[in-house]
Amino acid sequence: MNIKRAKEEIKTTIAAYLLKDAYGNYEIPSLRQRPIFLIGPPGVGKTQIMEQVARESQVGLVAYTITHHTRQSAVGLPFIRDKVFGNETYRVTEYTMSEIVASVYEKMESTGLKEGILFIDEINCVSETLAPTMLQFLQYKTFGNHKIPEGWVIVTAGNPPEYNKSVRDFDVVTLDRIKLIQVEPDFEVWKAYAYEHDLHSAVISYLNARPENFCRIETTVDGKFFATPRGWEDLSRFIQICERIEKTVDRDVVGEYIQFPKIAKDFTNYLHLYYKYQDDYQIDEILSGVIRESLCNKLNKAPFDEKLNVIGLLLSKLGQQFRAVADQADRTSLLMEELKKVSPETDSSLDESMIKRISILRKDWKEAWDKKREAGLINRREDYLSRDVEVILARYEETLGNEDILDTNASWERIRELFKEENERYEKLLSDGGKALEHAFDFMEAAFMDGQEMVVFVTELNTGYYSVKFLKEYDCERYYQYNEKLLFKDREDELRSRIDSLGK
Repeated sequence: MNIKRAKEEIKTTIAAYLLKDAYGNYEIPSLRQRPIFLIGPPGVGKTQIMEQVARESQVGLVAYTITHHTRQSAVGLPFIRDKVFGNETYRVTEYTMSEIVASVYEKMESTGLKEGILFIDEINCVSETLAPTMLQFLQYKTFGNHKIPEGWVIVTAGNPPEYNKSVRDFDVVTLDRIKLIQVEPDFEVWKAYAYEHDLHSAVISYLNARPENFCRIETTVDGKFFATPRGWEDLSRFIQICERIEKTVDRDVVGEYIQFPKIAKDFTNYLHLYYKYQDDYQIDEILSGVIRESLCNKLNKAPFDEKLNVIGLLLSKLGQQFRAVADQADRTSLLMEELKKVSPETDSSLDESMIKRISILRKDWKEAWDKKREAGLINRREDYLSRDVEVILARYEETLGNEDILDTNASWERIRELFKEENERYEKLLSDGGKALEHAFDFMEAAFMDGQEMVVFVTELNTGYYSVKFLKEYDCERYYQYNEKLLFKDREDELRSRIDSLGK
């Protein structure tokens, strides 16, 4: 299955394992909760999804790569203590608490989260001395003499033997005690993730043109060559930073991330052309409504790679605007829900002045989000939005203080005026994004009419996380027209294919 489906399977399993009965006991007792074992190629996203699963399930996460551990750190150190058996005193070897088990308890103490995920990576690559301990861990959920606390779900991951010579095969007894999920790379799933997390458009458009290079791992007489989804994402982030500090990304830099010389060379050439097309086609001008016939004719006659690159540039710029709209929408929504708590209409019995209410609201907001941040329950976007709301509340508090508005109703009216500015900012961003999208369609129609390039453009709009959100708010007639044509064409092609297969 692909990584998206695997993520949903893990979330479902966690929800099932943490479900309690009327007496507060887990419906599936801890001993019967099979540890999850994710197995798949390196770089496919096995480790990365665990943070997402923990956040979305609102549980804690403790992660370890087991190959970094010795038997002592995993099991604990031995010590001698006296014990009495049958009126006789004996010296008995016991073990201190495992570092891993202790980390679970420390996580519970620091975050207040009593339930969570214990994630152990590279579980099938442990040393020979640690292997029996790992089998005991999978079967009985203990490290040494210490059990994993109830409410903590065990998830493990590893690579198949063809990718790692250190892999140890599990026997049937162990395999029969785990929940096995096999993960395969899937470019379309990764692409949706790439749009949502604003990966570099050159990487997305390159892999659109050459999806076979998305995940390639080969062993030859000259060594191991590989390009992985993780490599493409890390390279994308580095390119974005290099652009900001005005540094050039050459073949050597690409090769540091994409360790497949042929692919690294091909992408480097593609990236250089990407920058050239960025200058040649002036995407900002196009989205502002300047459609040059000469550029349209030039692109119409260009090689398909060049067309894909320019479409990628258009989508990237649109994506930035669409994301700004989504951020403002979520920021405004969060702010509105908070302000409702201090509205005189919600509770007219509150004795504090409006400025005092806003001050308390801001402090409570900060405290709540600091706890979520500390517990790892929010992603970077949520973190930034929460900080933005805190800044806005502080500005409201300062405004009321500077303007010396004491009357509660007058203060509330001033807050409503200030909040209206946030709504107006959203409407402006939505309008500007709509105009940019319309101009993009103008350019695409002038260059390609309704050819296959338009199919690519509309298909990518359907794939992009923020473009989909935007199109739910902005009514773009041409998007729906072309989308309908595409659906009709897909159905027609499917029908023709069925007819042809019946005729054979």
